[in-house]
Amino acid sequence: MPTAENASPAWPTAFRALIERRHTLLLQGPMGWFFSDLATVLAQHGQHVTKVHFNGGDQLFWRHPEALRYTGRLEALAEWLRAVMKRQRTDAVVLFGQMRPIHCIAREVARELGVSIYVFEEGYLRPHYVTLERRGVNALSRLPRTASFYAEREQPRPRAPQPTAQNIQRTALIAAAYGIASFALRPWYPHQNHHRSLNPVTEPLRWLRSWLRHCRYRLSEQGIEARLASPDLSRRWYLVPLQVRADSQVTHHSNFPTIEAFISEVMASFASHAPADTGLVIKHHPMDRAYSDYQHHIRQEARRLKVAHRVLYLHDQHLPTLLDHTRGVITINSTVGLQALHHGAPVITLGESVYSVPGLVFRGTLAQFWLAPGQVDRALYLRFRHHLIAHTQLNASFYAPSPALQSHGGPSPSHPPCWQHGHDSHMGIARQTTRMHDVADA
Repeated sequence: MPTAENASPAWPTAFRALIERRHTLLLQGPMGWFFSDLATVLAQHGQHVTKVHFNGGDQLFWRHPEALRYTGRLEALAEWLRAVMKRQRTDAVVLFGQMRPIHCIAREVARELGVSIYVFEEGYLRPHYVTLERRGVNALSRLPRTASFYAEREQPRPRAPQPTAQNIQRTALIAAAYGIASFALRPWYPHQNHHRSLNPVTEPLRWLRSWLRHCRYRLSEQGIEARLASPDLSRRWYLVPLQVRADSQVTHHSNFPTIEAFISEVMASFASHAPADTGLVIKHHPMDRAYSDYQHHIRQEARRLKVAHRVLYLHDQHLPTLLDHTRGVITINSTVGLQALHHGAPVITLGESVYSVPGLVFRGTLAQFWLAPGQVDRALYLRFRHHLIAHTQLNASFYAPSPALQSHGGPSPSHPPCWQHGHDSHMGIARQTTRMHDVADA
């Protein structure tokens, strides 16, 4: 049986630790087949893997027979999970999105029972990586926040990740399929749980709006990138990359109640303290294009603060080029901050962040940052980056084939995909999971 010792050298230590578990419970994963592919790898390393479905979208993208359907209310979930973990002798719980209501409950139950928690999240380093950590990610990460820790340790230079070929069109199709399945199977999940709307009508319409906005901005913003990178403007403007409105990093790990509040605070500080010959570029998050547009708010604030001629709101410009030519980056806690450091752009974070390491990011006030953002400590950044890759970054994609899950060895999975078992076997599992649910609620 394969072990972590002879596993792929590209696997981070967090994934190697997960491989050593014996009874893994997968909760809600990202939309798509990632958790199903993950289960195949875990099974090939001798694990017993069970998945919990919370809605029809979860069920659609699952290829294995070992699955439970949770059909109860949120307030009954803790007792149900406690019974399942004890019965299955669970020693690892795996989830995506640590602040989802169902996962907040699950993490509490796992801690109570002494079960290891493994959290997946979008990659700290992008593209071609996803993040996996024990206990928690981002602001809840246990990664050290002191420069001395990284200065005293030097990881070997990691090999370059294999491309994952992720694209927004594929992601949108997966999201649409997930929403349709959730709607179609709603009778089997009367209290279905997901942290976002799964309406099969409004969600596709939002993504259509996103595509139309993309086309409009692609035309209206032509030539802006070249102007910002020109000798006359390069390094004379600051970049503010916005985050998704519902990002848990904003809602749970910052003091900003809304993205608008963040924008207002940054613009007010810019107007009061930034050099008069500098500009402010605010960039919309591409994954939030379907849901939000801050043009009116930014325009109002710019007029009120009398800086309309110095503020620019962008949507579809090449981010690496912007990072190469900005004077500094102001963010709540976006992973764009790490990209900025990679490009040599100074960064200040206004929220809790995994990379808020003194010496790596600016530790003064925002008023001070405008005047003297400093320079990036390249050596410290590289040590930090290599540590991240060695311990938390998996060469994979949630919405495209994952190289790290394909380049593994080992025997065939102990359970072939559920479509190989036929309709009767699948229905047998559904009957069993319904009985288990009823027992847990009794």
